[in-house]
Amino acid sequence: MKLTTAVLAAGTAVAFTTAVVGAARLKQDARHQTERNEAVLARNQLDWLAQMSTTPDLTKLWTPEGMDVEEYMQLLKANQLICMLSLRDRLGFVRFGHLPWYAAQLMESDVCRRYWRRFGDLRAQEAEGDERAEHFTRVLDKAAKNHSQARPAAA
Repeated sequence: MKLTTAVLAAGTAVAFTTAVVGAARLKQDARHQTERNEAVLARNQLDWLAQMSTTPDLTKLWTPEGMDVEEYMQLLKANQLICMLSLRDRLGFVRFGHLPWYAAQLMESDVCRRYWRRFGDLRAQEAEGDERAEHFTRVLDKAAKNHSQARPAAA
């Protein structure tokens, strides 16, 4: 092999490697930006839920018809807990296989179960088309059903 051919081959290999590394870096940057965006949106939602669940005059404006304001404030607090778990899960802070345990712990709370009975179907509709959100919703729904099935046997 001539020296010029070897130099061209080495240059091509370096250029190809640089392109592959650059593409991987762009993909990683895009994934990190998506995670940052999700975290910012979640923070906005959690802040709104915190205000709504502690300010009766504000909550009154958003309370569904026929529902007591105090009850809605409690359900919003449960939603806040569920949203925090959802964010942890989306960002990868819930270890593989541990989501059902967290969901069962949430459903130990009467207010979380009441929230899920009232708004679980809405959350399922919101999750449609997002595989991770659909999985999260299925796990919480299963935990709620498991808890309600376990209660009569314990009584």
